[in-house]
Amino acid sequence: MRNKGLTSVLKWVRNSFTIIGAVVVSWFLIGGVSLALHAEDRYAGLQLFAKVLNLVQQYYVEPVDTQKLLNGGIKGMLKELDPHTNYLPKQIYKEFESETSGEFPGIGVEITLKEGILTVISSVEDTPAWKAGVKAGDKIVEIDGESTKGLSLVEAAQKMRGKRGSKVKLAIFRDGFKEPQNFEITRGVVKLKSVKYTNLEDGYAYVKLTSFIETTFSELTKAIKRHEKKQKDLKGLIIDLRKNPGGLLDQAVKVSDLFLEKGKIVSTIGRDKKQEEIIYANKKETKVGFPIVILIDEYSASASEIVAGAMQDNKRALIMGQRSFGKGSVQSVVKLGDGSGLKLTVARYYTPSGKSIQAQGVQPDVIIDKLDPKVIKEALVTKPVRREKDIKGHLKADRSDKDKKPNNDHLAYWWLQSDVKETDLSPKAKLLRNDFQVLQAYNYLKAWKVIQGFGTAGI
Repeated sequence: MRNKGLTSVLKWVRNSFTIIGAVVVSWFLIGGVSLALHAEDRYAGLQLFAKVLNLVQQYYVEPVDTQKLLNGGIKGMLKELDPHTNYLPKQIYKEFESETSGEFPGIGVEITLKEGILTVISSVEDTPAWKAGVKAGDKIVEIDGESTKGLSLVEAAQKMRGKRGSKVKLAIFRDGFKEPQNFEITRGVVKLKSVKYTNLEDGYAYVKLTSFIETTFSELTKAIKRHEKKQKDLKGLIIDLRKNPGGLLDQAVKVSDLFLEKGKIVSTIGRDKKQEEIIYANKKETKVGFPIVILIDEYSASASEIVAGAMQDNKRALIMGQRSFGKGSVQSVVKLGDGSGLKLTVARYYTPSGKSIQAQGVQPDVIIDKLDPKVIKEALVTKPVRREKDIKGHLKADRSDKDKKPNNDHLAYWWLQSDVKETDLSPKAKLLRNDFQVLQAYNYLKAWKVIQGFGTAGI
């Protein structure tokens, strides 16, 4: 019986791996990557696996679910690789597909494994997690009372998902906490709005890209068209990629291509180091003739790093903020025969100049620290000082500028005054008042033309 059972299991395993292998191999050949597996070593390993499986089935103290064991074997195998390679069971694969469309059930956090600890990359604005106070950088140590140690990203995500209206309890450790604190979150339907636009007036615009989903490029182009229609010009643009965890590669490429007339956007190199796939920009419908500042931080990852790297290396944008996350690996998802999926790391991303993003990130051209709004007010609100015009009997100016109204919005920072209520401010003033990095990006844009004129005087 034992030999018959072993033969049966081995036959099943071989057939299963043949089916899966055929799918994976065909997919790899399309991507230009070849698999070099030694048949003898492979089948020797499979025989060992089948023998262990057979022994467990026959002699374990309690009856076992064979499918559960096989799934566990696959998960264990993939854990030997990198954190972004995962097996996606049927239900999770369906949810994975829905996430890229911008609507899915859950709490609204993007997570990663940082030194083996489940860490929040981004708490998406207006989602249940964001409303509950979950922040980027939070370390999730428990989900519903169970430790997250040893969980894969897929397993952790599955535990946090659930029916709308149900609750999940996260134990979170954060800098400043003496011990983990519990956050009880009511699950909902997370609807992602990929692009958020603010009119900075005088021809300037601010767009925040929260993630790269199927609608990102179309949302961005609509926002720019709306701005150009209202302002009749686009003098400068701030693209905010802070806390953007990434998403779809094709959307990152389209966003970069929108502002680049020529040159490389990104390249990928897989197992065969001699084969490099390069994506180039094309000139069609390119937006040029104005400066761009891109904001990044330590939570800007993957697709957002591709955009920042492409714009930086092609000298199309000034990158400001902090060094990005450094997730520079390429994942492809293979749909398997039973409706499950395999998310597999197949290559690394490189910026146009050949720099690897993986574990390095994108280094900003100008480092700007994050400051609390209270600190901004204390630093920038100036007290009245005596000037020449305040001295009794001062010599009058020979030309009067009294008819000209000063642009207090960027000269005097009137909106930073403590007696100015938040409700009285325009969207632009609110943004600049509460975000020091955006304020600095805006100042750089305003000074761009002035700085360009330096070195040409007297020629």
